[in-house]
Amino acid sequence: MTMSDPISDMLTRIRNATMRQNESLSMPHSGMKERLAEVLKQEGYIEDYQILPDEPQPVLRLRLKYVGDRRHRQSVITGLKRVSTPGRRVYVGKDEIPWVRSGMGTAIMTTSRGVITGQQARRLGVGGEVICEVW
Repeated sequence: MTMSDPISDMLTRIRNATMRQNESLSMPHSGMKERLAEVLKQEGYIEDYQILPDEPQPVLRLRLKYVGDRRHRQSVITGLKRVSTPGRRVYVGKDEIPWVRSGMGTAIMTTSRGVITGQQARRLGVGGEVICEVW
């Protein structure tokens, strides 16, 4: 089965898992998904990720991060939004990088320097494609 937008699939799996308060989730591995998981880990949205060498394709497993005690537990990720889609790419210059929730969220971008956050792109002075927003 071919998938037209694997990044949207990844974000939907994360959204569904946080609503169900699952500890972890698995998805088919790709390089782009791994780089997105690395940024989510660096920004503190997920605990960790690992790549399992299953057959016929490796699997990317994310461990989600929650705060609070067991009874009043809430996900660190409260929202995810796909910005650039295969049918409508969204590119921004270095002066047009979006602020997510007035700086309380993170824009994840792909630039000439790799997959980085909007704040890192502002600091480096580069623009690129806005993949998604996380808050």
